[in-house]
Amino acid sequence: MEVKCNYREVKAVLEDCLEEANEVLSPEGVKAFVDGLELLCMMGRGAEPVLVYMEEAAEIARHAGEKMVYPVARTAYQISRSPNAEAIVPFLQGIAEIARRLEEAKLLQGYLDIVLEMVERTSISIHGSHATMASPGLVPFLHKAPMLLGELTIGGLKRWMDYGIAQHNHHPDHLAEFFALESADSRAVMQRERHGTLLVDVERRLDLFDQALWRIDESIYPYSRMLDERSDPRPYYDDQGIFLPDVHDDLDNGISGMDQYRAALAHMAGHRRWTAPVFADNRSPMQRLAIETFEDSRIEYLLMQEYPGLRRIFLGLHPKPVEGECDEENESCVRHRLTILSRAILDPDHGYENPVILDFVRQFHEIMEKGDTTTMDMETLGIQFMAKTRRQSDALPNVWFKDTEISYRDDNRNLWQFYELDDDEDFHVEPTEIKEAEPDDALPPRHYPEWDYTTQTYRPDWASVYETLHPAGDAAYIDGLLRKHDRLAKQIKRMLDMLKPQNYQRIRYQEEGSELDLDIAIRSLIDFKSGHDPDPRINVSHKHNDRNIAVTILLDLSESLSETVGNTGQTILELEQEAVSLLAWAIEQLGDTFAIAGFHSNTRHEVRYYHIKGFSEHWNLDVKSRLAAMGAGYSTRMGAAMRHAAHYLEHQKADKKLMLVLTDGEPSDIDVRDERHLIEDARMAVRELDQAGIYSYCINLDPKADEYVADIFGKQYSIIDNIENLPEKLPKLFLALTK
Repeated sequence: MEVKCNYREVKAVLEDCLEEANEVLSPEGVKAFVDGLELLCMMGRGAEPVLVYMEEAAEIARHAGEKMVYPVARTAYQISRSPNAEAIVPFLQGIAEIARRLEEAKLLQGYLDIVLEMVERTSISIHGSHATMASPGLVPFLHKAPMLLGELTIGGLKRWMDYGIAQHNHHPDHLAEFFALESADSRAVMQRERHGTLLVDVERRLDLFDQALWRIDESIYPYSRMLDERSDPRPYYDDQGIFLPDVHDDLDNGISGMDQYRAALAHMAGHRRWTAPVFADNRSPMQRLAIETFEDSRIEYLLMQEYPGLRRIFLGLHPKPVEGECDEENESCVRHRLTILSRAILDPDHGYENPVILDFVRQFHEIMEKGDTTTMDMETLGIQFMAKTRRQSDALPNVWFKDTEISYRDDNRNLWQFYELDDDEDFHVEPTEIKEAEPDDALPPRHYPEWDYTTQTYRPDWASVYETLHPAGDAAYIDGLLRKHDRLAKQIKRMLDMLKPQNYQRIRYQEEGSELDLDIAIRSLIDFKSGHDPDPRINVSHKHNDRNIAVTILLDLSESLSETVGNTGQTILELEQEAVSLLAWAIEQLGDTFAIAGFHSNTRHEVRYYHIKGFSEHWNLDVKSRLAAMGAGYSTRMGAAMRHAAHYLEHQKADKKLMLVLTDGEPSDIDVRDERHLIEDARMAVRELDQAGIYSYCINLDPKADEYVADIFGKQYSIIDNIENLPEKLPKLFLALTK
């Protein structure tokens, strides 16, 4: 493998290092390692940082996963772009020990973010807004970080850092003393954050607990409640393993942090053994909450039958709400009622008096005492409970949360399965099914006509389009691409600020609004005084006079995208991922409705159409993970894919509808000999879109595209000859199109 690095010291050990990397890492991991190595060589800070990185990369991959090898190099490179060059080697020397302490990619990424935040917030600026002097606290911090993470969680480290910066950033010497743990307040704050039971310290014991009691041999991973992007960061398990909080504090009632970990593991083990997934589509959110409560109670009942000692831990961790404390008239008390129900099932000495709740507790125990219970039994009980207890106030936005958080119970993601649309029309396939499913295993195909230019007629139901949700990959890869183009993103941000709508539109006749419409209010008052029914629509609201645009980004995922671009070492597909990531980020900032889809084909009988982002989804981790997993293969039957994309786009409620087609070649497929056939069919598809009010535009990456692209899109296209400029040009082109 050719590696671009001119340092003599690096070249001397490169062959042995690559041999070791090939033994430890996958081909993708080796490529990430080499990319990071080349990035550090390009940094121009001498051979030492590169040699340290080469030595530590295998340990990083072993403990935090090989997907973190390149982000570490990228962070070192970002440090080098600041006045903190002397911090690069200490950062790299400690990163393997940090990875050993954290043992989870998300937590290591959290540490990298903390380091970069330190660089940004503590570097000293003398003239203007740009830092001109190194941070006095960064190098001491990097030396102490491995020791600190032996005592603190990643969230505790972040709070300790925030305190130090807030208190001492104005005094460089004091800042250095704080981050070197030499000042009294530094040690005091560290001790304040140093509490509880760290998962990394008891992980081995928990593994043995899981195997001995439940015969479950799954990896246990920590997550930080502070860094977790979920709104409700409870424990959970999936195909990758079991995920638990990185720390638990001992409780005043005698329940230790270790007991809390045991309770969470036991609860999840019970679900794995006794819970059978049920369909969620026809259940309201309140019904689902009730079903989850009954099923959680069933699992704990069965666990305590097998291991009675768990009752003490469950009772110590389960909250005990005060009956009647929630105002049933003015607050949503669903969670309050269900937590009382759950506590009453668990605790024979609960002391509650609500007759309806007591009746359902009795029904639950009667069912459990009969034996051979199922999740379906709990589903029935949950639906009946909500039908019997539901109040109109349950729909109020003011939800009562006090004493309703049951921390050891998982988030029940494995209780539910789906079969109906929750995004695009009638399309939904579970991600767990898609990992192994081919398109013909997902949904029945949609058939589309194809234009035959020789006979000037359509071939009816000619192309079969199989649609599926794109498999997921590593969302952090897309975040890395966005960080790579941080400077370009700032330029685009300035353009976005000019495009965002600023004018407000006044909307009258509203029952709720920001101000009173005096004319209507006076008229309503007169009606009321005269004995007539007054018009309640007496308010005025305002909204932005928004851009009303819906966009579909349609990506050609044919085999040719695997080709390498020039001397960059990147494929066309990788550049396309960078460009689409920036474009999606820009469209999300503007607030436009948009979807992303990809396609390729293997004859007319198998046109594959992958949903990457639906119109109702936000630019989130799920979308990024699908975009990160994009692959290239097969051919380019463009007309069928455009018609299928239009099927969804034309139903969007927008004044303007744009289909942006990104491709690197002309339409083709292995079952078509006439080169003009699919070009003419795509041309007809463009005309059909135009008649449906959809404006289509093509960005073509083929230098020879002039020979055919105008035949398809008329003047509605751009050719990007230098593909390396695609990440820069694509977002700007979109902004120009929609300006």
